[in-house]
Amino acid sequence: MSTKTAFITGTTSGFGLAIANRLASLGCNLIITGRRRERLETEAADIRSHYGVEVLPLCFDVRDREVCRQTVESLPERWKQIDLLINNAGLAAGATPVQDGDIDDWERMIDTNVKGLLYISRFVIPLMVKRKSGHVINISSIAGVEVYPSGNVYCATKHAVNAITKGMRIDLLKENIKVSSISPGAAETEFSLVRYHGDQEKADAVYKGIVPLNAEDIADAVEFIVTRPPHVNINDILLTPVRQANTYVYHREG
Repeated sequence: MSTKTAFITGTTSGFGLAIANRLASLGCNLIITGRRRERLETEAADIRSHYGVEVLPLCFDVRDREVCRQTVESLPERWKQIDLLINNAGLAAGATPVQDGDIDDWERMIDTNVKGLLYISRFVIPLMVKRKSGHVINISSIAGVEVYPSGNVYCATKHAVNAITKGMRIDLLKENIKVSSISPGAAETEFSLVRYHGDQEKADAVYKGIVPLNAEDIADAVEFIVTRPPHVNINDILLTPVRQANTYVYHREG
């Protein structure tokens, strides 16, 4: 693919890190974002060294609307030519029945998964509209398709991502901007460790008896989406481990 610029949120681990490396391997220059400055700077240096592309690391929290606005608006002019927006930043926090839910966890998920995605999209997409060219990929989840026990608010946020994606696709149709989503099933990254607030035993139990997806599987999906011909748009890719049928039915070994 010709040299493009990709803006990727949540790149300090997991899907975001794998996607950043994959797009760099395809020759893309990158704007990478995250909240962990040291990791972000290290990642930027590693990608520059390995792939010879330009990388602009930006340390900020997508939950902060004003910082999102200022960050995008203050980009050097050459970095405003954004071809790909990967809305990857997201998380699950807690897994309890709704009547026992931690409201702080709810707000953290809503602010990151829904509002953060909207903030970044609102400030980046107009740059694409000016050029009548671009591609938005929202990282959703199988939880945006089906709800599972104690997944209530997390599932709601990912249902919102799917609805926003469909709305974007309609709104941006006349602007020649592609809109896609990727909906992974069980994937072993930092996801479950964050969800269970650092409880490694609980996090490991999620994947017991199955071979889960990994970050490279999601990077594969991104690569497939962005390398289609100009007349083709992949609306959504839903992928799961072989031993996962839906959000809560697994066949576990042992």
